[in-house]
Amino acid sequence: MSVRSVIALLLSLIPTSSLVMAQESTSSPTAAEMRAVTEKAVAYLRSHQDPDGSWSKRLGGPGVTALVTAALIRSGYGDDPMVAKALKYLEGSVKEDGGIYDRQLANYTTCVALMAFKEANTNGKYDGIIKRAGEFLKGLQFDEKKGVQSSQVEYGGAGYDGRSRPDLSNTQFFVQALQSAGVPKDDPAFKRALVFISRCQNLPGEHNELEYAKKTTPEDRGGFIYTPVGGGKSNAGTTSEGGLRSAGIMTYAGLLSFLYAGVDRQDPRVLAAVDWIKRHYTLDENPGQGQVGLYYYYHTMGKALAALEEGDTLTDSKGAKHNWKRDLFEAIKKRQTSEGSWSNVSDRFYEGDGNLCAAYCLLALSYCRSR
Repeated sequence: MSVRSVIALLLSLIPTSSLVMAQESTSSPTAAEMRAVTEKAVAYLRSHQDPDGSWSKRLGGPGVTALVTAALIRSGYGDDPMVAKALKYLEGSVKEDGGIYDRQLANYTTCVALMAFKEANTNGKYDGIIKRAGEFLKGLQFDEKKGVQSSQVEYGGAGYDGRSRPDLSNTQFFVQALQSAGVPKDDPAFKRALVFISRCQNLPGEHNELEYAKKTTPEDRGGFIYTPVGGGKSNAGTTSEGGLRSAGIMTYAGLLSFLYAGVDRQDPRVLAAVDWIKRHYTLDENPGQGQVGLYYYYHTMGKALAALEEGDTLTDSKGAKHNWKRDLFEAIKKRQTSEGSWSNVSDRFYEGDGNLCAAYCLLALSYCRSR
């Protein structure tokens, strides 16, 4: 019997459903699969939009609305009336100083609102709002104008506003917003941000000479912490050596920030971050924090891996190949509730809010599409 005949015989013994399952596990999600999940989520959001066009404004003003709006546009609903209502609400949140906020979280909400306007900016309709918001954000960065020098650990970072201590979570949104605003990569704001972002990475050397980094373990090398301010803080905790553990969300945020700020993909900082990701690849949890921030993790993971531009397959540190788009889709799909949304067992980071989680998941799915 020929080799071809043997193979044909063996394949005939495998149930067709098993072959389909094997194919699906290695292929990216289809348009039909994506549509089924997306339509349920959109129906949920439609039924939960407030009369003024907002979603969950109790959670810091226009922030959730901006995320939902961007998610709906990226999911193909840019012409939907609920998006028009949301954009009108966001326009009403624009301040005279160019910021887009309510009474707090000026950096965070301006960043995500700017990105929503960018997604909706057909024919330059929102050019003015985007430009002014970008300039407003630059004024919030910790730099010489604020009396902060490059030798200080806060330098280049951004916090929730222009006064609160900077952290990587807010700084990554700051970098993404500047990128959306079309700010050139050689702009001083990007260069300053890279100083802060590098100081958040567990990678001792010329870009991070802080004490916590010198205590980095091989397990945590290349990953990122929440903030280096005040001796450093990681939501993943500390090591027995006195170092700070790298966390999943922050590592993807750090990688994304490097890429958006124009750092070369062969830069040691980028390579180290990718290496950490390959050693901690998972969709079951947010590494270092378990289920806390899971949907924020999915969103940041999807956006970072798409920005990396290395295709649909990621090979982990053990040599196993993963179609990350398929894995991310399946993780999101299985957690969707019957009413179309998602809710975390941990309400930390407001992930008990269905609107916020729906925004995160739709955004994550948008990076799983073939474009």
